[in-house]
Amino acid sequence: MKLFENVSLGGLTLANRFIRSATAEGLATTRGYCSPVLTKFMVRLAKGQAGLLITGHTAVSREGKAADRQLCLWQDDFIPALVDMTAQVHDAGGKIVMQLSHAGIWAESAVTKEAAMGPMLRRCGDGTICRAMTRNDIRDTVRSFALAAARAKTAGFDGVQVHAAHGYLLSAFLSPAYNRRRDEYGGTVANRARFLMEVIAAVFDSVGPGYPVLVKLNASDYLPDGLTPQQMIETVKLLETTGISAIELSGGTKDSGAFVPARPGRISQEDEGYYRSEAAALKAGVKIPVILVGGIRSLETAADLVADGACDFVGLARPLIREPDLIARWQAGDRRPSSCDSDNLCYRPVQAGKGLYCLNKARATRNPANGGKIGQRL
Repeated sequence: MKLFENVSLGGLTLANRFIRSATAEGLATTRGYCSPVLTKFMVRLAKGQAGLLITGHTAVSREGKAADRQLCLWQDDFIPALVDMTAQVHDAGGKIVMQLSHAGIWAESAVTKEAAMGPMLRRCGDGTICRAMTRNDIRDTVRSFALAAARAKTAGFDGVQVHAAHGYLLSAFLSPAYNRRRDEYGGTVANRARFLMEVIAAVFDSVGPGYPVLVKLNASDYLPDGLTPQQMIETVKLLETTGISAIELSGGTKDSGAFVPARPGRISQEDEGYYRSEAAALKAGVKIPVILVGGIRSLETAADLVADGACDFVGLARPLIREPDLIARWQAGDRRPSSCDSDNLCYRPVQAGKGLYCLNKARATRNPANGGKIGQRL
């Protein structure tokens, strides 16, 4: 099966076409350092045989943090613990890319102790006022992404992914729903992509040639006046000129109602692949490899998506929370779909400061030695 053949991505040789898509683990220390628990979590995923792991969103600057216990990389002393993580993942046979992010309008002011910022003055998700970024703010943030990318390379990561989806900072600049600026960073698709293009150029300058750089984008914002699939394709055509290694397609923002990135509710096989039509349209217009994530639960759907040319790689997020060894199970011949319920209960422990795990699975496997209490399952 084509899914399980060795394949190249940005010069990396991957064991298969399955990618663990970035998911907020909430397992860093309160100061944002990689913890032994987070390292163990990633090693478990590597042993589960996904071809590539992408970390949860990692803050490139203090004011860009989205939550407590989020991984951070805005200074050099974050590097040593990450060196240990990448070494252990590599020893387990895995490849790992760090996702770099700035939360923008979704930054948690209670955590950062600073006002959030974005394209425009507006009320933020936590009810505080988000200030409009100045050109100096944009310049400083571009530098933060570049420095974080260099640190990721030093820490042993096999590449970086720039997070420009889900309404976070770079995504908000791409979106006409959030970005109504009248300067060179607003208006046309090219202007709204200018910030992202500057970030990519700076990242390449910092990591040097031959180092994989990926970008995650929304297929659509699912918002009135938001980023459309056609605008997404125009943006990818601009990005393709920079030499990035791949585009990952997701969709939605926290404002998108039923079309948030992690949609709740069981998914029938007929409805798998939230953004498959947008991915197919993108593939028809560009040569860059496409990773598709969102609502994929069965091996059959994954195989069809690749065979039909809708994508080159298949991203999985919640299914690998439920079953870290799902890919190994499929490759061994057990082709049953993921047992993920898609109820999003896995995010409740993150919000409670306990880290990411499948709450339903934990309830079903209560440990009598733990007094029957539900605890973290790695």
